Amino acid sequence: MDSFLLSLLLVFVVALGGRDQWLVACWAEALGRRVSLLAIGIVSTALTAGLMAWLGAGFAARLPPRAAQMLVAFGLAIAGFELVWPVKPDAPREPTRSLGAVAIVLAARQVGDAVRFAVFAFAAGASLPVTAALGGALGGGAAIALGWSLGSESLARLPLTVIRRVLAAGVIVAALFIGLNARYAAL
Repeated sequence: MDSFLLSLLLVFVVALGGRDQWLVACWAEALGRRVSLLAIGIVSTALTAGLMAWLGAGFAARLPPRAAQMLVAFGLAIAGFELVWPVKPDAPREPTRSLGAVAIVLAARQVGDAVRFAVFAFAAGASLPVTAALGGALGGGAAIALGWSLGSESLARLPLTVIRRVLAAGVIVAALFIGLNARYAAL
């Protein structure tokens, strides 16, 4: 239950101002607030969260406990550094009306972002990785729904860059402590 709640909360907060949220917000303004766009965003988020949770749990299962803990630290560190990377909220030039194309572009953007690496780290450290995947899917879906409902103009007024930088610092510090604990913990 802890991994579900932590994954849900962290993923929602980390997803604020993310590339996928910006894309959905831009598409919502360009195409209108179609419910099918929201559904595609939520399904894509759930599938990519499930994929990264499966990968995190799979890698961690093959490693000794301290190495699995170091894997969690690396996953969080990658998420933290991705949060520092600037998000350029450029609107798509040609919004397509094909939901399949929207789903492919959205999933491609989501696979390597900070949110999915946070889900990867939580699943690698969880005793039941499914809960981390569910929390990540719900938190990411809520962030997508927020972007869809606000649109890019309203989203641009929020101090998301500052929030992402503060979160990046916190996630990187957490990764350092987890890594140091894995490195210097007594057997």
